[in-house]
Amino acid sequence: MKKLIPCLFALVSFASCSTAEVGSNAHASHAPVAHDSVVECGLYNGMTKESTVLATLSSGTQVQVTDTVDQYFVKARLTKDGKTLSGYMYRTCFASK
Repeated sequence: MKKLIPCLFALVSFASCSTAEVGSNAHASHAPVAHDSVVECGLYNGMTKESTVLATLSSGTQVQVTDTVDQYFVKARLTKDGKTLSGYMYRTCFASK
């Protein structure tokens, strides 16, 4: 019984640290970040092989990355010919940081 109490205390301490860490990440800023494409890329309306190309971007085109969707795609927004387009781009379109 005497050994059980310190173990429970350690477990509760660990759980509270994990909870605090998750809570602090919940308040992170999700503002769009400007990035320049490093190669010619497409802006797609989805994340599948059947997705339509909304726009083709040349190297050096600036886009606003609004979300990191998964390990392959980011959600991006750009203005082309006076119209704002939103879609998905491959992460490989940008230089790694």
